[in-house]
Amino acid sequence: MTQSRLDLFVDRMVSQRACLDHAAQAISQLAGPVFELGLGNGRTYHHMRHVMPDRDIYVFERAIASHPDSTPDDDMVLLGDVFDTLPEALARFGASAALIHADLGGHNRAKNDLFAQKVSPVIEPLLAVGGLMVSSDKMYFDGLVEQPLPEGAVPGRCFIYRRDA
Repeated sequence: MTQSRLDLFVDRMVSQRACLDHAAQAISQLAGPVFELGLGNGRTYHHMRHVMPDRDIYVFERAIASHPDSTPDDDMVLLGDVFDTLPEALARFGASAALIHADLGGHNRAKNDLFAQKVSPVIEPLLAVGGLMVSSDKMYFDGLVEQPLPEGAVPGRCFIYRRDA
């Protein structure tokens, strides 16, 4: 029998936390903003605020529907479709993001994979040299290198990529 949906969810959450904690430590000496792609109810945003309290964290979302304790200030939100807001962010910030976190997928793995293939080339130019991308889905980057997962992360439930050059 395969894992239950609850077990899959728990694996994703534990992995997300382990990877974000690892990434926060790894980029601690790297300048640049953090981008949260997809706010949802704001759990990961709230966690990133906790582990990176001095970082500018910009949120990309279609519409804000997060818990009030997990809602960024208006000036830290880029509202709209990521295929519009990510190119706007590139024009505004350049390749300066120290960390990009994405949890954009839904419950359909095939659909998530197609979306990841389309969005990867739009995300990649935003990352600074030495920067990390943490994603709940496998991504498709030309210039980023997949990294080993930290202790506590479940393989296949979270991915880390790094720009080396």
